[in-house]
Amino acid sequence: MITIINSRERTRYGSRTPTLVVAGLLAAGAVLAASLCLGDPTLTPAQALSALLDPSAPLHPNVFDARLPRTLLGLLGGAALALAGILMQDAMQNRIAGPEILGVSSGAAVVLTAVTVCALPVPLAGLPYVALGGALATGTVVIAAVGRTRDSTQVLLIGSAASAMASGLVIALVSLGTEGNIPLLFRYLLGSLSDRGWPHLSVVMPWLMVAIPVAYLLRHRVAALALGDDVAAGLGINVVRSRVLALVCAAVLAAVVASVCGPVAYVALLAPHLSRWALQTTSSRRVFWLTPIVGATLLAAADLVSRTVLYPIEIPVGITTTLIGVPALLYSLHRQESSR
Repeated sequence: MITIINSRERTRYGSRTPTLVVAGLLAAGAVLAASLCLGDPTLTPAQALSALLDPSAPLHPNVFDARLPRTLLGLLGGAALALAGILMQDAMQNRIAGPEILGVSSGAAVVLTAVTVCALPVPLAGLPYVALGGALATGTVVIAAVGRTRDSTQVLLIGSAASAMASGLVIALVSLGTEGNIPLLFRYLLGSLSDRGWPHLSVVMPWLMVAIPVAYLLRHRVAALALGDDVAAGLGINVVRSRVLALVCAAVLAAVVASVCGPVAYVALLAPHLSRWALQTTSSRRVFWLTPIVGATLLAAADLVSRTVLYPIEIPVGITTTLIGVPALLYSLHRQESSR
């Protein structure tokens, strides 16, 4: 296994990484605690803990059956999307690559909408397989159209066109259905954690228990790819195989999340950038450890805001993440243009 080490960077940032990882874990824990307490009814931490541990408590269903699985799904989904983002960005050597930009999430949303509107006999456990098929199909088309370019603007335009087409297909499919299918617009256009519970968490867990460790096994390869194809090849990395493995792993991570939450936007794009900014480094090896924690905290916190800020109206979590992600994307593009 090949490890890329910059001794000066290691000296400067070696102590920062574990500190920020611990801080990120504490922040994620704080979001989890707040999510269990806030809502209807609002509970004190002691009341939430009592309701969580006592199955006979009147508020046990509110905390254990509703808030806890939803928050855990937000944390796991955010971590998975963040890993998908950093895999795509490093494998394609493009800082704005991600499931939402490359059409992976929207491709999954199209086939999931089709399955639901057409009432196809696909069980809940089969949705990740269906989503993965749509994600791989759309992602392959976009990546083929992008080719070897590193022009962020071209990648953004092609990916946005693919996502817009996918969104149009979702709307068209829903319009062919009944009034009962209208809520699908919120889930499969914007992404939502509403009404997600233990069954949905049990669907994604087996996939993520495999895909997340695989992503970490690939971190040294994508760290080499981020330095350029020639450098990676010189270090003994099989460039084509490593890139394909990274992109497939990223597609699996994004598709599995989309199968139960819809195409939640900008978490995959934003989490790696926030991690690089916090660590003040572009070292993929260091950023890899912090990125999923940032993504988990970001999505769970966004969902908490979405369901409480305008209560009793619940905002789709994708709107909240978009309001955060679009300014971040514009800032990122500005930074890339300034560095040329």
